[in-house]
Order: sequence, then C-alpha cells, then structure tokens
Amino acid sequence: MNYMLLIRWLQARRIAVLKGGSSSEREISLKTGAAVLQAFKRLGIRAVGIDVQSNLPEVLRKKRIQFCFNALHGTNGEDGRVQGCLDVMGLPYTGEGVFASAVAMDKHLSKTLFKKNGVPTAPWMLVHRLDYLRSKKEVLAAVRRFMTRGPLFIKPNDQGSAIGVSKVERPREIDKALKACFALSSGAMVERFVTGRELTVGILGECVLPVIEIIPQHSFYDFHSKYAKGGSKHIVPAPLSRMMSMRAQVLALKAFQAIPCSVYGRVDLLLQPNGQMKVLEVNTIPGMTTTSLLPDAAKAAGMDFDKLVLEIIRLSLKKKK
Repeated sequence: MNYMLLIRWLQARRIAVLKGGSSSEREISLKTGAAVLQAFKRLGIRAVGIDVQSNLPEVLRKKRIQFCFNALHGTNGEDGRVQGCLDVMGLPYTGEGVFASAVAMDKHLSKTLFKKNGVPTAPWMLVHRLDYLRSKKEVLAAVRRFMTRGPLFIKPNDQGSAIGVSKVERPREIDKALKACFALSSGAMVERFVTGRELTVGILGECVLPVIEIIPQHSFYDFHSKYAKGGSKHIVPAPLSRMMSMRAQVLALKAFQAIPCSVYGRVDLLLQPNGQMKVLEVNTIPGMTTTSLLPDAAKAAGMDFDKLVLEIIRLSLKKKK
C-alpha cells in the first residue's frame, strides 16, 4: 500500500486519535495526540481526538470509530490494556499488540528477555512493594549489598518518561527512592548505574533510523530533560564512527525484536567509555511532541512528520493482516 492509497483508505473511515488517559504521562500524551491530529489535518484526513477514560468502548461505538491511532503513553495505554480492549472490539490500531506492549512496559521482563537473547543490559534486581512492606529491613539490606559496586538508578518497574526515577549515590537515599517508586508502581527496578553516552535508535518495522546522541541538561535523562524546551540537546546523526553507529543500530534492532516488537518504537542505549553498549529499554509508543526523538530521527532519514505518521499506520496495518 503506497501513501496515496493509504490516505484514501483513511479518508474513507472514521479515525480516532487516542490520547490523554489517566497515567502519569497524561500531559505528554495530550501533546503527542495534538501533533498527530495536526498531521491528519494537513493530510486531509478527518480524525477526532478522544481523551481516553473508563468508558472508551462506549465512546468508540457511539462515534462509530473504525481505526485508532494510539497516542497514549504509560499505564492503561502502552501496557497492553487498551490494545486488548481494541482487539476485543475488532478495531485495528497503531503499534504493537497486547503481548509486546505488556512486556516492553515491564522493565524486569524486558531485561530478562534481553539477557536470554544475548542483549547486553545493566545488572538489576526487582523489589516488590509487598516484600518491602513485609520485610523492609531485609529489603534495604539487600539493596545496600547490591550497591557495593557503585551508584544505582531506582525506578518504577512499569512507568515511562523517567517518572519516579531516582539516582541513588548513598545508602541512606535508598528508602526514599523506593517509596517514590511504590507511589507509582508495585515494583521497583534497582539498576546498577552505568556511565556512558546516551544514545537512542528509532525503528520502523525492520528499518533502523539514524542514531541520536542525547546530551541532557541534568545529570541524567530525566523528565525535564525529555520534555522541557532546552532540557536536552539532540545530536543527529550521533557523532560516532560508521562502525560504532552500525553496532548501535544492530543492537537496537536485536533488543526490539527480543521483546518481540515488529511495528515501530525507540530503543535507548548507553555507550560506555570502553566502547561497550548496554540497552536500557524499548519504548513501543515513543513521544511525538516537538521535543521528541523519533520525529528527529525520521527527519534525519528524510521522512517528515506527516510521512512518519503514515508509515506508522502502514506498518500497523501490515502487522494486523
């Protein structure tokens, strides 16, 4: 299906952009949804934005929606739940299905699959909130033992956009970091801090986009660095040798397929001073805001924002066949 045929297909259907929702990433999702709606408008495609609430099935039926562009981020939108709802309703949508969405959102499961498939990732341990509540002293002792080899990142196991993430450099900071995670999630990912340059690689199907280097304003790529204007600098293509860029792209695709994903996404990596790389995570619904990385990578590959939206839809429909 070429883009002109795809545009005609979309023009003949009732299209919804799912945005907002109830997750901690609601505000970013609203921005992604607004950008996608503007792209549809430029392409001459009528689409309605739906701020997703618990009555989503009723709203979709009432509006007689026939295709959904999923612009939701975080829990209830990126973790397989909305995907399952749309599958039951028989509605096609963008992005991965239930299984890959759920696995990618779970940092522990993702890293377990990375390890199984030979994808290098930083050492980690998972702490359950229930274990913490039952045996706080033992849990803190275990994390302190894990910390003997250096600082840690402690982050909610199933959140995105660096929400609730703490960089822990002293044992006395562990408890506070765990509590911040448990306010958002039932699990805390305790990950050994790895120094290195922050890289990210966008993927469209089997097409790997140019590598981007991220230089955050803060000490790590936190929420401010991701979304505030001037919060980080994106260098695309990343100033790497051709061989190093290819290594990053090959590793990103390997991690993407290990989940397993097949539609589109973004893979975050760290390039260590010794030249080794570690995969951090796979994002199955990357942001599409004015400060987002995937549109930057697509632009560097010669694909403007509108074509990126169409390509995401094309790949999604191809997967559903």
